[in-house]
Amino acid sequence: MFDFSFLLDDGYLPLLYHGVLTTLQLFVVSGLFAIVVAVALATLRAMPVKACKAFVIAFVEYHRNVPMLVQLLVWYFGVPQLLPAPLFHWVNAGNTEFFFATIALALNYGAFMSEDLRSGLRTIPYTQHEAACSIGLTYLQAFRYVVLPQGMRVALPGLLNQALRLFKDSSLAMAIGVHELLYNTRQIDNLTFRTFDIFLVATVLYLIGTLTLMALSDHFAKRRTTALGV
Repeated sequence: MFDFSFLLDDGYLPLLYHGVLTTLQLFVVSGLFAIVVAVALATLRAMPVKACKAFVIAFVEYHRNVPMLVQLLVWYFGVPQLLPAPLFHWVNAGNTEFFFATIALALNYGAFMSEDLRSGLRTIPYTQHEAACSIGLTYLQAFRYVVLPQGMRVALPGLLNQALRLFKDSSLAMAIGVHELLYNTRQIDNLTFRTFDIFLVATVLYLIGTLTLMALSDHFAKRRTTALGV
């Protein structure tokens, strides 16, 4: 019933491999950028400045309430139109699909991760921050060296769950022409008409990725439970 030999016979395996590699690159790069965004947003949210808190709230609400696909399309089709002509031509001269997909995914998941991180930070007693300030640390130094590391550990399960969602949502980058796994799967399908076979292969590959991330999440959750003595 199933025959996957066409992947080898017709040379489609390298195309599939390239799709997997691009998916992993998109996931890793946007994931790292998202963590940076999340920490920055959580830091701004923790500062006693109303303007900073208002900015973070607006940023998070936008990314939580606008569909991810719409955000991708806005970045790819809309944002370049706002640039000056020389910069517009420079941006569109190269392969910008991956670049804009990375930005859109990172900002979106940075917003979600910042909320998980904020929840983790709220579990840390404020007396620790006050104690750090009492020994000479500034507000930001106390947050960075005392509060943030502990909050990150508490928020780790939620952050890993967001990473799992990010891996799956990387397939949306197909909509703007990123040659990731789903895009190349569609290409092979269009060339071979082996729809069920090739999408079954893609499903298995996505499952391998998500199950690996779930295993890592469970591993870190168990380590955290052991460290807390629960």
